[in-house]
Amino acid sequence: MEVIRIPAGIYAANCYLVYDEDTKEGIVIDPGGDVDDIIAQIDKLDLKIKYIVLTHGHGDHIAGVEGLKSYTKADIAVHKDDEALVKDGSKNLSSMMATGTVEFDPDILLNEGDIIKFGNLEAHVIHTPGHTPGGISLKIENALFTGDTLFAGSIGRTDFEYGSFEDIMNSIKNKLLEFPEETRVYPGHGPATTLKMEKQSNPFIRQ
Repeated sequence: MEVIRIPAGIYAANCYLVYDEDTKEGIVIDPGGDVDDIIAQIDKLDLKIKYIVLTHGHGDHIAGVEGLKSYTKADIAVHKDDEALVKDGSKNLSSMMATGTVEFDPDILLNEGDIIKFGNLEAHVIHTPGHTPGGISLKIENALFTGDTLFAGSIGRTDFEYGSFEDIMNSIKNKLLEFPEETRVYPGHGPATTLKMEKQSNPFIRQ
């Protein structure tokens, strides 16, 4: 597995290109803008993008979806509980952002336990609500892509509409922290970390 991080859009949401080096098949996780930069990396690496996977439906993570789909023809996948968000700019907050309103129909509605296959890799869908109702994390090999659920030293906001502090803490403690401590964490904003580091230093987890 190869991972390329591209901080994208005006909110620098982490967009990830994840691909199988042998087959060059990959997925794009959370294209939040700067589509030209994402496409440039795809072309440079000669990747075949099979899916655009969204960890959740907020505007800062979806602003580049339509442009990227137009170029790659890849299917857009989001958890079923965030379908309403990606279809409505007021719900996904994009109508209040400088990027402008973003609304689209997803191609695939995900559920807990679904497996997204690309090349020789598998992305296992973990439903991690709290930041949004349909927030997901993706487990690929020894890595977790956690969106805005878990960050290095922090957690996602729960003060937006549809957010829940109780749900996000349950998602982190009862789902994400069940994986081995050496599991690498690629969050929706900021630097990568490990579960071990978060257990030791994240104040939300240590409390």
